[in-house]
Amino acid sequence: MSLLQADLVLLHAPSVYDFRKRALMPGPISDVIPSTPIFEMYPVGFSSISEYLRKRGYSVRIVNLAYLMLKDKAFNVEERVRKLKPKAFGIDLHWLPHVQGSLEVARICKELHPEIPVIFGGYSASYFHEELVRYPQVDFVIRGDSAEESLYQLFLSFEGRIPLSNIPNLTYRGRGGVRINPLTIVSQDLNEASNDYLGLFRSALRFLDVQGFTAIHDWWEYPITAVMTCRGCTQSCVICGGSRQALRLYCGRERPAFRDPRLIVKDIEKINRYTDAPIFVVGDLRQGGEGYAHQIFKGIRDLKPENQIVLELFEPASSDYLREAARSIPSLNFEFSPESHDPEVREASGKFYTNQEMEECIRIALESGCKKFDLFFMIGMPRQTYQSVMENVGYCDYLLGSFDARLSPFISPLAPFIDPGSIAYENARLLGYRILYRSLKDYSQALLAPSWKYTLGYETEWMTREEIVDSTYQAALRLNRVKRAHGVISEEVFHRMESRIQAALHLLKEIDRIINTFQGEDREEQLLRLKITVEKDGVSTLCEKGEIKWPVGAKRIKYFNIIKDLLIG
Repeated sequence: MSLLQADLVLLHAPSVYDFRKRALMPGPISDVIPSTPIFEMYPVGFSSISEYLRKRGYSVRIVNLAYLMLKDKAFNVEERVRKLKPKAFGIDLHWLPHVQGSLEVARICKELHPEIPVIFGGYSASYFHEELVRYPQVDFVIRGDSAEESLYQLFLSFEGRIPLSNIPNLTYRGRGGVRINPLTIVSQDLNEASNDYLGLFRSALRFLDVQGFTAIHDWWEYPITAVMTCRGCTQSCVICGGSRQALRLYCGRERPAFRDPRLIVKDIEKINRYTDAPIFVVGDLRQGGEGYAHQIFKGIRDLKPENQIVLELFEPASSDYLREAARSIPSLNFEFSPESHDPEVREASGKFYTNQEMEECIRIALESGCKKFDLFFMIGMPRQTYQSVMENVGYCDYLLGSFDARLSPFISPLAPFIDPGSIAYENARLLGYRILYRSLKDYSQALLAPSWKYTLGYETEWMTREEIVDSTYQAALRLNRVKRAHGVISEEVFHRMESRIQAALHLLKEIDRIINTFQGEDREEQLLRLKITVEKDGVSTLCEKGEIKWPVGAKRIKYFNIIKDLLIG
């Protein structure tokens, strides 16, 4: 490891710090996203923070502890942290599944380096900022979705140039208790920060730590990248902590901040220079208006990228939009999340369109040349019953019979928690939810439960926790059989997934038996005997991981271009 020390070290923790030692069955909480159940994928904000501070003379290093722990059972977190001596540690607490791991990593930082400040940021950190800063291992919390400038000013305060009381968006412990500065920095656009992948490569080389900045467990084999189009959202999805109402509540954001269309095209051009892997464009381009999307399409059309490009749809798109997207993007893909086939459930979730409108959107997209159209349904929505979940599988059967294999439907649970700040969280009783945890301490403890049934942080008027869990696996079994019947998956994949789901059901029953039979140390001993099984079966059970991936081009990583640009800029 390099002896060079960064001014700021950004640490990304696993969801549960000692996952390598515990008997845990996290369940299908990450089956339809790229990362594993320990959520080793760090937030894209790490990149913009790095770039922002670098331009102002501060060096930043990313150390993905979750990835390093996942890849090497012998990796010693304490030893690595002991060798790090920055001016400050930064730890993300964006989504709540990270709370246990993040607090433990902060504790280690403070025990080994009591003089070095520990700074938290992210959505969940912002929501729970007052509780979070009372932990002895946490010195500062930067609130909101625009941490860059406040973080820069905090570094100036370390040098005695700005008093802490003047730093916007900052929560900290001061004389007399917790101090909460006004939340006044809310970015109005995304034009200064870019998707600075070259900067990440440069930082990795500077600190001789390529592994530490790796974002996902299989990134070097599948180097998918993301392009951010905005901060904020125009939608009012009731379960989302990043919805319009949620971000107004705890980030002070009244409207989305967009990135200039020309810069988005430039981001795609730069990524294409370094890899032929898929590019995920985050956010429905129509949020900025049809003209905004048109400018992006025109730029991509002129660029002719080799990458698979994935666009999000928040609602059915017009035929003009779909056809222009297909004309502009050689390898076009879509992702769409209707939540449920049932219009009543969908409307209760904050989405208002018919199945017919959605099916017409799918039809035109595929006819126009879309390579892959992913459709995501959820379990645990308001007004959704067990029977409705099963009927949703029947609807997937109907869709696969109506379209070809480029359509990929998925069903996954809303797990493990309802996002704090979301409409469902803030108005739980009105929407039929019973929220089981309300503090960081409760969430942290819940993540240590032996199975995801006991971690699950809510139930509804229509389904208990047990029913949510059971319907998840029964839907997975049925959908797996539907996909085989339509030739979407091979016999080999079908049998592998069938075996995994049945093993997961057996393991759940065994965990329940132990919990109901044993107490205290005897219970822990019995659960630890399941460790080998948990590790073996800690893989996707709802779908084969390859089902959510897009093809990678011939040049997975263009090392020559990376080296050339690192040398000459």
